[in-house]
Amino acid sequence: MKVDRKGHTTSIKNTQYPTAEFFQKLSNEYNSYKSQNLIIDLSFDKAVTMADIKLFLDMAKSQKKEKKSLVLVADGINFNDVPAKLMVVPTLLEAHDIIEMEEIERDLGF
Repeated sequence: MKVDRKGHTTSIKNTQYPTAEFFQKLSNEYNSYKSQNLIIDLSFDKAVTMADIKLFLDMAKSQKKEKKSLVLVADGINFNDVPAKLMVVPTLLEAHDIIEMEEIERDLGF
């Protein structure tokens, strides 16, 4: 797991585990990250499934309560099947863009 903090955003990259195992490790450390916007990069696991993506639903809800964003980066999935409560994008650049847009929306009171 590689962690990179920049300003109000923390990027966490899965570097060696299947997504379900990575999720367990991240869940154990989640309290130290929940005050930041999170980008979870799952692009390492080329076999990521929609079931793996859905593991992050509760974490996304917690982030929303904290008025923070959670964006997953995954490629090779059908983005039409992603639950509406999750934000999943194919690249890190798009993840950063989404967080910036959500920060602006929160600043404007939406």
